[in-house]
Amino acid sequence: MDRDYDLKKDEELIDLLRDGESGVMEYLMDKYKNLVRSKAGSMYILGADKDDLIQEGMIGLFKAVRDYDLGRDASFYTFADLCISRQMYTAVQSAGRQKHIPLNSYVSLYSETEGEDGSFFSAVEIAEQKNPESLFLDKERVEYLERRIEQELSDFEKQVLDLYITGMSYSQIAKVLGRDEKATDNALQRLKNKIKKML
Repeated sequence: MDRDYDLKKDEELIDLLRDGESGVMEYLMDKYKNLVRSKAGSMYILGADKDDLIQEGMIGLFKAVRDYDLGRDASFYTFADLCISRQMYTAVQSAGRQKHIPLNSYVSLYSETEGEDGSFFSAVEIAEQKNPESLFLDKERVEYLERRIEQELSDFEKQVLDLYITGMSYSQIAKVLGRDEKATDNALQRLKNKIKKML
């Protein structure tokens, strides 16, 4: 049998696997391990352990190879991407370690802001000047925001937010959650408006 898998399309390799070619599974797992690692890097922000996420991602990849339907599904890459994301997100959800502050509200600690007197300062410099009481109040504000998000966002909106902070687009989020793109985009706009009002 032809063992030169590099020259074959993924779909052809899946066909070979179905015909009993035993080396294909190992080849595909190795080929896509970097995709798993990059996804683990983005999902890591949700609070899960990176090694655990990689392990979950490899399980998702294994399921993709096993379940891929040559006639029905999109390209193998697209199907694998979806299976890996779903497996990782399910693991993060079941761990119950979700963080609810969108990335686009973060600022670099070293980015400079202009003060009223025209001088420039960074968040690090401000933090160094703050007393323990004001730092404690900042922590309380973050906890307050997290409580409000927990209370005011629907379960679906919280799921969308969790994936949005990993850098996914609304169409990718829709695929991972198995929901309609329009409904997902609407949920994203709603939760953004709710969070703006909280701030």
